[in-house]
Amino acid sequence: MINKKDVEHVALLGRLELNEAEKEIYTQQLNDILKYAETLQSLDTADIAPTAHVLPIKNVFREDLVGQHLSNKQVLANAPDTEGNFIKVPKISSQ
Repeated sequence: MINKKDVEHVALLGRLELNEAEKEIYTQQLNDILKYAETLQSLDTADIAPTAHVLPIKNVFREDLVGQHLSNKQVLANAPDTEGNFIKVPKISSQ
């Protein structure tokens, strides 16, 4: 069973500031969650296959095709500043 002291400890670890009303609410909610988990533990799942997802998941990939690309001249024409064949960007300081 979760008590208010447990909630205060978790809040401290999470750097959360909780008032007294929130501590009471979270204590009750966490205890309700644990109670429900106990109910789930009592279910007979011997004939149930383990699953990571309830629905089958598959990735849908498109074929990688070579297409038309902009020329260097077209790309550089849109850049605010260039240097040779490159787009010039502001220097980022390490400060």
